[in-house]
Amino acid sequence: MTGNAAIGIVGAPSSAGAYAPGQEQAPQALRRTGLLTYLADHGVAVHDRGDTPSWRWAPDRASPRAQNVEAVTQTIDAVARAVEAGLRDGERVLVLGGDCTVGIGTMRALAALDPDCGLVYLDLHADMNTPASVVDGAIDWMGVAHMLQLEGTLPAIAAQALLRPCQVSLLGFDASQATPWEKEQVARLAIALTPVDAIAADPRRAADDALAGLAKGCKRIAVHFDVDIVDFVDAPLSENAGRNVGVPLAKALIALESLLADGRVAALTVAEVNPLHGAADGSTVRAFADGLGAAVVGWQAAGMLRKDAA
Repeated sequence: MTGNAAIGIVGAPSSAGAYAPGQEQAPQALRRTGLLTYLADHGVAVHDRGDTPSWRWAPDRASPRAQNVEAVTQTIDAVARAVEAGLRDGERVLVLGGDCTVGIGTMRALAALDPDCGLVYLDLHADMNTPASVVDGAIDWMGVAHMLQLEGTLPAIAAQALLRPCQVSLLGFDASQATPWEKEQVARLAIALTPVDAIAADPRRAADDALAGLAKGCKRIAVHFDVDIVDFVDAPLSENAGRNVGVPLAKALIALESLLADGRVAALTVAEVNPLHGAADGSTVRAFADGLGAAVVGWQAAGMLRKDAA
């Protein structure tokens, strides 16, 4: 089903930009929870657009500081095509990743249709590294750097400047988890910043502050939701097994729900879910999918209200 009321679903089963395998299993794991059935049962018009080609992480010994560039680039291109098709059909699009690089494809699609769009990046990290600033070669914490086309980014990925600094708002950033390079870039570019402590204190207000940090006149927004914002001790979901950092899953989901209540949100990317890290019976992923589903139901309602007001 298509149309203004529909939520298009795009699976992006890739861990090419990650540290290790696992995230390529996330779209299928989320589907197995019954997420799409849940949405349909709650009145959401769902258009399942299927999955982009699957990529499982492998060490790239030929390019140790920027691993699996070709696979990352191909995934970004495939996601961008699928998301743009959904947006052109009048849908709002939910991308089930996959590592964080899939969000570059989501943003590329939205920016192609609306160069003045905005991005709220709900993540413990700024993802503003480059191959020169970190030694691990994992591109999944270099995504925002490439969207801003920072010095030292990879031409194959940053071939087009997607965003200006005023179009990015970081929500949940934890300076203790950032590299010196990232902190320098955030300050130099005056990126809007709502810290992780703000989500812990009041997730709804933190979401409002993040939205307010975007450039004036922004009519369409993408939200990037990296589950490493969730404390791994509370819910072991993410690729990054950071303990005693981030916020409880419940507060992360409240922040997400509050963001999606803004009728301007046209696309949502969910990234960094590693099903292998949760409970063996799948209950960790199911609990996450339940919360995500509830937030998406609210997202559809917000979109319909915006349509009616227009």
